[in-house]
Order: sequence, then C-alpha cells, then structure tokens
Amino acid sequence: MVKRAYAETSIGQIHYRYVMPEIPTGLPPLLLLHMSPASGLIYENLMNALGQSRVCIAPDTPGYGNSDSHESPPKIEDYASVMLELIKNLDLDQAVDVMGYHTGSMTAVEMANHSSSVIRKLVLVSAPIFTMEELEHFDQVYSTESIWTVDGEKLLDLWKWFVEFFQVGTVNSLEGAGRIFYERLSGRERYWWGHHAAFQYDFASALAAVEQPVLILNPNDDLVSMTSRAANIIQNGRIQELPDMTHGFLDSHYDEVVPILRGFLED
Repeated sequence: MVKRAYAETSIGQIHYRYVMPEIPTGLPPLLLLHMSPASGLIYENLMNALGQSRVCIAPDTPGYGNSDSHESPPKIEDYASVMLELIKNLDLDQAVDVMGYHTGSMTAVEMANHSSSVIRKLVLVSAPIFTMEELEHFDQVYSTESIWTVDGEKLLDLWKWFVEFFQVGTVNSLEGAGRIFYERLSGRERYWWGHHAAFQYDFASALAAVEQPVLILNPNDDLVSMTSRAANIIQNGRIQELPDMTHGFLDSHYDEVVPILRGFLED
C-alpha cells in the first residue's frame, strides 16, 4: 500500500510516496522520478506491484506535486543534487536503483554520473537525443508563458492539447487523463521549469558517460524516434521497444512492465 511522507532537504521539504515489503528482501531500493510537469502519482500502480519485494520511493521533484521549489529555474544538475540529498537523508543503507521518465530520465543519468557508488542500475522511460531543430520545436510547444488568464483560454487550450497528447478515448480514459492533468498543474507558474532544464541539458554526452547497467524503455510516444538514437550511445545497456504502449502505460500496462523491470533489476 502506497504511503506518503516528507523529507527535509536544502531547498525545503520533498514530498514522496513509498511502499515497503512486509518482510525485508535485501533487494536495492528503487527511486522513481516522474516527468515534468507531473508528480510521483504516475508510479502508484507500479509501486504497489514492485513494492512487494523492494522499497519503492517516488518523490515529487522540486516545484511539482507537494514538494518545495527552487527559488529560480533549476538545471538538471540541480534536480539531481536534491534527489541525491533525499537518498542520503532517508538513510538508505545500500546503493539504489533509479527509474526516470522523460525529464526524470535525465535526472537519473546525472545522478548516476555524479555518484556512481550510490546509483546501481538505471531504468529510463525514453532517452531522447534531440536535434537542434527538435529542440526549437519543443521550445515552441512548451511555452514559458503563464497559463493563468482571466478567461481561462490558455488553460482550456492546454487541456485540449493534453487530451490529444494522452490519446483520450482510444488508449487512456477521460478519468485517467484528468488524474494526470491535475498533477501537471501542480507546477503552477513554474510548470515549464522542468522542460526548460531538459532542453538545456547535454543528455547525449551524459548518457554516453554512464557506466552502470541501463535499460531504456521506448514506448510509442512523442519521443520514440529520439530515444532510438540512444542505441549507439549507451555503454552498458539496451533498449526495450514497447510499440503497443504509449503515455499512461504505467497505469494501463503496469502488469506487463513489472516482469520487464524485475528481469533487469534482479538479474
């Protein structure tokens, strides 16, 4: 059963969800980092399954969910620093595995390179290697303008975009989309900070430097082609193609994902 708690860090409190097995198994804890904007909510179904055999921790990264924020737009390195601080402050007595999703993947890679003795294995949901043209496109899609207007027009436009993005009615339910959309709004006026950090990060170079074992999950979402480029970059890992899965798959297909994760993490 997923529970919630807070931990103190240098930027304030970090809210996190966690699951602990009834009987300790000795398996490394698993830290789960969400995409931005979102929150650790996206991992709840996965945690309930994996948490039967290992400690699972899904923090809300700074500025999202119920976590405190940096005072100014952070870099991926700043997110990674706070997450490493969280691991230390939780007094985990062994190296941990980290699973990241989109922006969370970048944070996970930075953590692995910064503290190789703390991070054992990585699971990345998408590992996008962007071209300059793609970065320019995403900069336009993910605007830094406020979504809060008196008439609510920009908020409505964002919801309409998300309905299409999340494939509501074909892959995901309206209720499921609303659940995630609400968490995306938790960033409030800072909702774009995570994207801003991701687009400034030299992910290709950072991923190439990772020495730990890496499993990249490549669902059929908006980053599928960019993620395929990572095959020629990773030192010690592989890409698992998930052509029948897309955004929301950690809810809709978590029962299929769990054996994949266990096969990699427990090998």
